[in-house]
Amino acid sequence: MSDEKVIKESAPTVDSAKKPFARNAGGKRPFAGKRGPGGKDSKGGKKFAERPKPEFDQKILSIRRVTRVMAGGRRFSFSVSMLIGDRKGSVGIGLGKSSDTTLAISKAVASARKNMVKIHATKEMSIAHDVQAKYKASEVFIMPNKGKGVVAGGAVRDILNLAGLKNVTGKLLSRSKNQLNNARATVRAFAKLKA
Repeated sequence: MSDEKVIKESAPTVDSAKKPFARNAGGKRPFAGKRGPGGKDSKGGKKFAERPKPEFDQKILSIRRVTRVMAGGRRFSFSVSMLIGDRKGSVGIGLGKSSDTTLAISKAVASARKNMVKIHATKEMSIAHDVQAKYKASEVFIMPNKGKGVVAGGAVRDILNLAGLKNVTGKLLSRSKNQLNNARATVRAFAKLKA
């Protein structure tokens, strides 16, 4: 009995103020929300190497999950349609397909680089005359306008922005909602432009 009493007396008592995460008067832990010198919130953190700016601006038109039925079951993959442009009159459309989205995107960018089209633009980065083109069910009409900016919607607007064109109006004459076909009809219309 005397031994047990000695052990109880020798055990240190922990004060609530000395606990490692004792709550202060505001009810918060003393170091909650603050990070060390290498954290995201600190100003004196590590400096990461800046990525080089890509040669072309990119815009994803659509990402679809497609299924292929095989003897063993279904196989899922991703199909990505991508637009790229340098904002100086060049634009391209590409398709990529893979089981991983990042790989499908990189394939789509490589395909778009192969299919780049140079648009015959004026000095003011507009177009010289009206053009109209059809691709499958999609039909597009593009015309210059003076001082109204880019007046278009959907894939036509994305292509005009990536090509860097200004003061152009684009009108989809068909009721097709297929972004890829609308984009291809737009590029086909730009191919008809004369210098």
